[in-house]
Amino acid sequence: MSLDHFDFALLEAIQEDATTSQQDLGARVNLSSAAVNRRLKKMSTDGVIRKTVALLDPAHLGYRLTVVTEVEVENERLDLLDEMKRAFLACPQVQQCYYVAGECDFVLILSVRNMEQYTELTRTLFFESNNVKRFKTLVSMSNVKVGLNIPTTVGES
Repeated sequence: MSLDHFDFALLEAIQEDATTSQQDLGARVNLSSAAVNRRLKKMSTDGVIRKTVALLDPAHLGYRLTVVTEVEVENERLDLLDEMKRAFLACPQVQQCYYVAGECDFVLILSVRNMEQYTELTRTLFFESNNVKRFKTLVSMSNVKVGLNIPTTVGES
């Protein structure tokens, strides 16, 4: 799908607040509500917009600790990697999981209530796995920037 400046403006607006009415979006980007609706539906159908969600504050729900974990695997057999991916996907505390190239194989971002909960997760996710060679834990002292917004203008840094 090729996107034009109207699409990018709509994407920028809904990343800021996905509850903005189509009428207000239209006024913001100089389109009719019907055109906004058509464009948003097409971008959803084409996979540009993957889903619309509410962003919750983890601290208000008792998840006060963010942990970044680097995981090095013992064996890179595809079935073993797939098994690990499934375990990470199934764990609600794993907020993000990246299969990476470099010194480690996976980087996980976890949101946990406290160190005790993280310690329990290490048992389940790492120590009980027959394929974790080692893992490294980085505890966030301050979440300076957290988000998944994608730049919507060409050349934006």
